[in-house]
Amino acid sequence: MPAYLHWKIVLGAASAFALHNSAVAETGGESDAARISDTILEALVEANGVPGMSAALVREGEVVWIGSAGLRDVERALPVDADTTFRLASVSKLITATAAARLAEDGDLDLDAPVQSIVRYLPGAWPPISSRQLAAHTSGIPHYQDVDAGRGGVHFDTTEDAVGVFSGRTLLARPGLAYHYSSYGYTLLSAVVEESAGEPFLRYVSRVLLYGLDIRPELGSGPNTATGYKFGATGSLAPIAPHDFSYSWGGAGFLGSSRDLALFGARVLSGPVISPATRDMMWTPVMLDDGSVVSHSQDAEVGFGWRISRDQDNAAFTHHAGVTDGARSALILYPGSGDSVSILSNASWTSSIEQTALMLVAPFRAAANPEPGVPCPLAATGFEGSFKGEAFKGRARFELDRGVCRGRISATNAFGVWLNSFPQQDADELQVIAVSSDSSLDRAALVTPAGVYDLRAKGNNAFEARIGSNSEISIWFN
Repeated sequence: MPAYLHWKIVLGAASAFALHNSAVAETGGESDAARISDTILEALVEANGVPGMSAALVREGEVVWIGSAGLRDVERALPVDADTTFRLASVSKLITATAAARLAEDGDLDLDAPVQSIVRYLPGAWPPISSRQLAAHTSGIPHYQDVDAGRGGVHFDTTEDAVGVFSGRTLLARPGLAYHYSSYGYTLLSAVVEESAGEPFLRYVSRVLLYGLDIRPELGSGPNTATGYKFGATGSLAPIAPHDFSYSWGGAGFLGSSRDLALFGARVLSGPVISPATRDMMWTPVMLDDGSVVSHSQDAEVGFGWRISRDQDNAAFTHHAGVTDGARSALILYPGSGDSVSILSNASWTSSIEQTALMLVAPFRAAANPEPGVPCPLAATGFEGSFKGEAFKGRARFELDRGVCRGRISATNAFGVWLNSFPQQDADELQVIAVSSDSSLDRAALVTPAGVYDLRAKGNNAFEARIGSNSEISIWFN
C-alpha cells in the first residue's frame, strides 16, 4: 500500500468527522462567514423555487461549512439536512476518472493503450480508443441519442450489458479528433476500470476511493435520499419518475451528500487516494491530435475527466457539474487553498452552477477590507442598469443585518425578463447580499432564479457582475 494512503486517515470516518467539524463554522472568526453563506443559500432557494439544496466547504480536509435549505421531500415536509443525499448526475464522472487514474498509478492500467485490448468483449468496428480519450470526451462515442429516450427504464446487471447499449453505434469522429461530450464514454471507462482492477467497478470505487463516505450508486431511495422533482411550464413542481442509472453508473449514477462529496474532493486534493503526481496529471489539459487544447467551453479546458478554469481573481480551480432529472450538482476544488466545494439540489434547473458554488463560499474566501470600502447604499430607493446592451431600471432598498449589507432590487425589467425565461420559478425581486460583515458593499452575491452572481463595486457608484460566460450586468444605485 502506498504511503500516501495513510495521510489524513481521519477522512475515512467521514460521518463522525463531518459532524464534529461542522461546529467549526459556529465558533471564532468564521461564524459570520457561515451566517452569510447560509443566507445566500436560503435566498437562492427562495428565488429559484428548487425544493431543496445543500452545499459544503471542506478546507485542507476539515469540514468548515455545511449549508442546507428547503425540503428534501415536499409532500412530507421533510427538510434538507447535512445527511441528505442527492443525485450527483455527471459529477459521478469524477469518481470514474479518479479510479482510472489510480489504476494507472498502481501500474494496472496503461491510459494510452487501446481499450479494445482491455475490454475484450467490445466489437471490432471502432478504431483504437484510449482511456485518456474516454476521460477527455475525445473518443467520438456519442452521448445520449433519440433512441435512448427510454433510458432509465431497464436494469443492466453487468457493465458488459450496459456497454452493449451503444457499442455498435457509429462514432461521431475519429478518436482524438474532436471534443464530443459522452456519458456512454464513461460507461466504457467504468468497464476499463472493472477489467483492470479484476473486480466489479462499483466494488472497486467503494473500496479504494469512497470508503467511509456516504456516496453510492442509486439503487433505490433511502431514508435520507432527497426526492427528485421537475419543473413544469409555469414553474410548478412534480416528482420525477423512477430512473435506473445502470446504463452508466460511472457517468451519472451516484448519490451522495454535499458533505461527503466535498470530502471526496478533499481526498483528491490531499492525497489519500491518489498521489500528487497523479492529481496533477488529471488536471493537465488534454490535447487533440492537431495539438489544440480540449475545451468544454471558452473558460473551461478539459483534463483527465476534470475541467480546469480560473475565477475572477485568477485563482485556478478544477471542477465538474451535472444535470439530470431531479438534480443539479457541482464539485469545485481550489488547489491553491485546499478548498473543496460542493453544491447539490433535488431539481434540474437552468443555472450558472459553478458561479453559484463559488459565491456560496465567497464569505470564507473573501479577504477582509484593509480600510472602509464602498458603504452600503442605505439611502437608495432605485437603480439603473444595462444588460446585453439594453437599459433597465427598478426599485431598490437596503438595510444592515448584523453588519451585512442586504438589499432587494426589482426584477420587473429587461434583466428580470431574461432571468425568468427559464423553466424554474420566476422572481419579482432579486436579493443583493454582501459577502462580508463590515457594512460595506464592495462585493456581494446577486441572487437570481438562474444562480448567484458575483456583484463587485467598480467605482463611481457602479457595480458589475459577470452573467454566465458571455455577458455582464452593470448597476448604479440611486
